Amino acid sequence: MSFLEVEGYCPICETPASFKSEHAWLRDHFLCQAGCGSIPRERALMVVLQQNFPKWRELQIHESSPSPRGVSQKLSRQCPGYVASQLDPRFESGHLHSSGYRCEDLENQSFPNGHFDVVITQDVIEHVIEPDSVLREIARTLKPGGAHIFTVPLVNREIPSVVRASRGPGNQIVNHLPPEYHGNPMSSEGSLVTMDWLRHRRTDLCEQRHGVHHFPYRPYRMGNSGQTQ
Repeated sequence: MSFLEVEGYCPICETPASFKSEHAWLRDHFLCQAGCGSIPRERALMVVLQQNFPKWRELQIHESSPSPRGVSQKLSRQCPGYVASQLDPRFESGHLHSSGYRCEDLENQSFPNGHFDVVITQDVIEHVIEPDSVLREIARTLKPGGAHIFTVPLVNREIPSVVRASRGPGNQIVNHLPPEYHGNPMSSEGSLVTMDWLRHRRTDLCEQRHGVHHFPYRPYRMGNSGQTQ
């Protein structure tokens, strides 16, 4: 039995669609049934991209840790300037793996200055050790007027953001709370969560723009029409 099912329009499939979830946690389970299998944040990303960059098919776009479905697949098919990368600690940034992906460390990227119009990170920034350094590197790779569109889970709106892990002596990871991991296609161990984010911390980072726009967005609420609001 479905927990929730809504009829509407999918901005990724660009067609009327049903949205269905068998779980109460809609953020990761409210799937498009029309074909793309996207979750809410991916549909929201497509809306934000279309609204701010309607000619996105003609742009240079970098996405770190893309999804195997939804908006990432649409970009890979329809945008010739789309580049997807994964963090693979076995290789230096810029290495092209035989499996087809490009290796990039967001803290130390190999891309030249001012190369991309848009950078996308979906639920990535909560896994990096130094988010300020990552945002500076992203800004460096963006063209003037470029944009970084990203998501992070907001764990608790009532308390300050919590650093769960940091870098210690000898580049070793120091856990300040019991380790928590999210799924990672590059590792069966998952990806360590380094920070529980709150809105004020996210806003502070967005104010450090370094000459570019950082668009943090949440999965917009689905209205009765199924469209994002």
